[in-house]
Amino acid sequence: MSVTGLAIADAKLVEPTWLKVRTVPVSGEKAGCRLVHFSDIHHKGDREYLQAVVNRINSLNPDFVCFTGDLIEAREFLKETLDVLAGIKAPLYGVPGNHDYWSQAPFKIIIEGFKDMGGAWLLNERRSIAGGKINLIGITHDHPAELLAPPKPGEKNILLMHYPAWVKNLKGHPLDLILAGHSHGGQVRIPGYGPLYLPFLVDQYDMGLFKTSAGPLYVNPGIGYLHELSVRFNCRPEITVFDV
Repeated sequence: MSVTGLAIADAKLVEPTWLKVRTVPVSGEKAGCRLVHFSDIHHKGDREYLQAVVNRINSLNPDFVCFTGDLIEAREFLKETLDVLAGIKAPLYGVPGNHDYWSQAPFKIIIEGFKDMGGAWLLNERRSIAGGKINLIGITHDHPAELLAPPKPGEKNILLMHYPAWVKNLKGHPLDLILAGHSHGGQVRIPGYGPLYLPFLVDQYDMGLFKTSAGPLYVNPGIGYLHELSVRFNCRPEITVFDV
């Protein structure tokens, strides 16, 4: 098989479900908590793959889990998505992504589902969790400033949002950690060049850890894929671990 053929086979048959676990160091005094971050499931009915994601998350023994948007591609998959995610053994906190709005997913059901998992679907609200060690903030499209400033002293202030480019709009005191998704890392990344395509509201924050004036931003490349573009190349789906 040619090099091109091998690359196509990798992109279509191997990488889309080849889960990667990445541990990212966070500077500063530790709160003694393990946080696992994942994003952009875009569930379309592949229950076996989503169950593998849940199993891998559980194997990491997190204190809590954060999700940064796009549970589903269409609302018909919502029940199955929540049923599988209910297997996560730590509290699950999340914020919506654009596809959760576009699919017209009933947020009331999602709110109840995340509550039953011991966490919360955060719609412009904050929660003190992990025994008061973490101030967790979740924002939607309007990200009100009063949720961001000032951060709570004596707690690790962590922000969940969907669009990476929103970091440019965050004002006030820097946060300890900002988590986002949406970009999918481009899904196809050419060595020496980068992503072939990025969605809106990503800008330069395509994948990985960035230093910003608002605090360290980590952009997760996602678990699923956009629409029917079921390919990944040089951009494996990722579960990210932070010891904070």
